[in-house]
Amino acid sequence: MINKYKKQFGVWMDSHVAIIAGRDQSEQQRFYILGQVHNAGAANNSNENTANNHEVTLTQKFFKEIAAKMVNIDEIHVTGTGQIQEQFIRFLGETPQYRNVIAKESTTNRISDELLIEFFEAYFK
Repeated sequence: MINKYKKQFGVWMDSHVAIIAGRDQSEQQRFYILGQVHNAGAANNSNENTANNHEVTLTQKFFKEIAAKMVNIDEIHVTGTGQIQEQFIRFLGETPQYRNVIAKESTTNRISDELLIEFFEAYFK
């Protein structure tokens, strides 16, 4: 009998950086860091409307880069600072291939990669 493992991912993010963790395909199903994605943010612009549009575009690009590192998501836990996690979960819900993903969020300060892995392993137990 073949065991089907859930594709579980964890993301720590703020508005400038995202750290993505996922389970490996071994028997132990341990979490490891898949990578980081950086959002440079919008440069200063004298036109407020243009600056806002540029920021929205960069945020969407940031979300797409994060999602590209996670294939076939079943469950995701997004944590971090600020309100960007809520926006990312909304982005996933509006994207057809991620519409059925079980998404939860929490708030945490920046922690080391090792503690982040422990956090996600404890969350998904």
